[in-house]
Amino acid sequence: MTTTDSTTGPLPAHDWAVDDLPALDFDPFMTHLLHHEPIARIRLPYGEGHAWLVTRYEDVKLVTSDPRFSRRALIGRSVTRLSPHTIPQDEAVGFADPPRHAQLRKAVARAFSTRSMERLRPFVQRTADELLDDMERHGSPADLMEHLNGPLPLMVISKVMGVPPSDRPRMAHWTGMLLTAAFTREESEAAKAEIREYFTALLGRRRAAPREDLAGDLAAAVASGELSEAEAVALAVLIQISATHAVRNNSANMVYALLTQPGVAARLRAEPAVMPQGLEELLRWVPHRRGVGIARIATEDVEVGGTVIAAGEVVYASYLTANRDPSVFERPDELDIDRPRVPHLSFGHGPHFCLASMLARLESEIMLSGLLTRFPDLRLAVPAKEIQWQRAALIRGPETLPVAW
Repeated sequence: MTTTDSTTGPLPAHDWAVDDLPALDFDPFMTHLLHHEPIARIRLPYGEGHAWLVTRYEDVKLVTSDPRFSRRALIGRSVTRLSPHTIPQDEAVGFADPPRHAQLRKAVARAFSTRSMERLRPFVQRTADELLDDMERHGSPADLMEHLNGPLPLMVISKVMGVPPSDRPRMAHWTGMLLTAAFTREESEAAKAEIREYFTALLGRRRAAPREDLAGDLAAAVASGELSEAEAVALAVLIQISATHAVRNNSANMVYALLTQPGVAARLRAEPAVMPQGLEELLRWVPHRRGVGIARIATEDVEVGGTVIAAGEVVYASYLTANRDPSVFERPDELDIDRPRVPHLSFGHGPHFCLASMLARLESEIMLSGLLTRFPDLRLAVPAKEIQWQRAALIRGPETLPVAW
């Protein structure tokens, strides 16, 4: 079957290099597609063939929730993609479809429940306070990536998982290797094998000596037959690296946004009760990733926004552009913490909605509130254009974030 737009016929594929962008600039190619070609065909730097890219809010929600679009069908296919390697392992929840997807999430859901987050809050608050104490003793200027936004997410997810402090440097190294397109496929696969071996051993120790942590929950799920060992290890790897890297970078992006839009920071400092809605607007506005995430495969012909995506074709859905859809968000390119509440899609949608979204919110709120409260004169220590940003990172963020007070 020839895949066509219902009005224009076959569509050409755009070659999309997905270049690094300055600071938090929104990708102009994505903006162009959203406004002029909201369902487009693209080719990314690696893999084979082309894919559809869906950019509008409602179309993104459809693709990410309709069971006719499968993640499992990706396994064994070299689809066009952003990095030379695939991030999740084949057994990971990211490649699962319902109903198995729900079974995998259930095995770890307790660790990220509302009750668990409330129990965890004092630890996160205490750890953030201690990091800020150390930063204050260090004196102005200081690098937030070194003193707060870097260490806190690693310390928190390691606490949840049960990774001891002595092993956290290795976790940081593996995370940096896997969540970037800067390394070769061989280098990235070697790092993936090493972290998989680490968690295989950790879960083995938990089976021999159970503990109340996420590694213990996963080990128990293997022992009961709920999960295979490969599935449990893949879950542990994905949760550890994602919860470290995504919160590290995105919380730093939020700080940068506030320090370059001081009126917003002043409002949040003067009215702490506004922080929850301010955080949601920051989550919507910050372009937290580079390019697109994991694709899906159409298992049958599906019409999306007037375009037929044929069975077997690859489709990407952009949460970033969905968050800037002008038919949903008025003045979408502005950071407006008084914006009427419309659910953003920064944590995804449908079955693959981010399991750790409450944890990410908790950490980000504590970091932002702590900085604004304790350092009323907080500002960038260098001109904004001199901030160094990570290169080829899948999750965008500053390499360093020097601040003064």
